[in-house]
Amino acid sequence: MEPELQHSVTDAVATVVIRHPAKRNAMTAAMWRALPPLLDTLAADPDVRVLVLTGEGGTFCAGADISTLQGSPEEAQRLAVLAEEALAAFPKPTLAAVRGHCVGGGAQLAAACDLRFAEQGALFGVTPAKLGIVYPASATRRLAALVGPATTKYLLFSGELIDAERALRTGLVDELLPEGELDKRVAEFTRVLAARSQLTQAAAKEFANGRTDREAHWSEQARGSGDTAEGVAAFLERRAPRFTWTTSG
Repeated sequence: MEPELQHSVTDAVATVVIRHPAKRNAMTAAMWRALPPLLDTLAADPDVRVLVLTGEGGTFCAGADISTLQGSPEEAQRLAVLAEEALAAFPKPTLAAVRGHCVGGGAQLAAACDLRFAEQGALFGVTPAKLGIVYPASATRRLAALVGPATTKYLLFSGELIDAERALRTGLVDELLPEGELDKRVAEFTRVLAARSQLTQAAAKEFANGRTDREAHWSEQARGSGDTAEGVAAFLERRAPRFTWTTSG
């Protein structure tokens, strides 16, 4: 079976599955290249309100396929950074659903998501020190923003794996689920996200990511969206709101 990124859209949730079972879902160069255009397509789809990234079977992603590093490590890293940045820039909420190993490039992708839910037994690691690779500046800064400088240094200096409990304590993981409960919780939570205002989510995502030049833009969007009026009316009428603003225009 050829390594690939599979995707589906169900009930406003797009699910992207990393699939390379022969190498624990390691990302090939072709898979890195395929991710940004796939994300562009899903971002433009008005039926998509949330994105879930996961791995096939019992592994999230074991990193980059090392065989792709033999020709040009710099090119392999460039492709990984482009994919990471495309995922971080996705305008709708993103959630990494993690089982098993989430290592190297896999951890890079998980960190680029807005949220990370993990199943008990998951393992996380950032391993460039084992290969003599300088970890990208963007990925290092993103990791430090999640877990702080000390944990970032621990992970990058050592290349050691940490368990899901420690990942939860350090902020790398947002929720830790018992074995067998991850899919149920992800489905439940993404339903919540899909029902909320995309206007609120899109603005909050930019602000939380540190963007400081769009306050006026979002004020204008709020005034013209109708979402606030709908939210207040739904609250007073004790019904579910029907928000209409979308990032897709």
